[in-house]
Amino acid sequence: MRRSRVRSPSTPPILQAPQAPITIGKLADAAGLNVETIRYYQRRGLIAVPARPPNGQRRYAAGVLHQLAFIRRAQQLGFSLDEIGALMRLDESRCADGRVFVKLKLEELRERIAELKRMSEQLERLMKQCDTRSRGEPCPVIRTLNGEAE
Repeated sequence: MRRSRVRSPSTPPILQAPQAPITIGKLADAAGLNVETIRYYQRRGLIAVPARPPNGQRRYAAGVLHQLAFIRRAQQLGFSLDEIGALMRLDESRCADGRVFVKLKLEELRERIAELKRMSEQLERLMKQCDTRSRGEPCPVIRTLNGEAE
């Protein structure tokens, strides 16, 4: 059994894809992924499971490495695995379809940024309240979390 390896999501994929079909272990190494991650992608339908030959060891074509790099880059842009699956099925010549995905993701990201900004402003207010509270007064953080103050 292979040991699990944690890799940074920014680990660049191997630039040169293998020419001959390779085992899942070598594919995982080349992609900078864990074998279980590849199996998970197979269960999710993102990459195909190659047929098992008589010798029992499945072999993966070089194109699978390209698919894994596609998945990684899409994840880095915030796409979910379901969205990535849909993106992988798009016709490369139909840019309008891809643009719809990007537009929706951008709107979602902007909403999340606005939400994070509101949260940041509230936390800053709480810090100021803590800094300016009189000795003996209840903690504004705890009061806010208890729903007693805003």
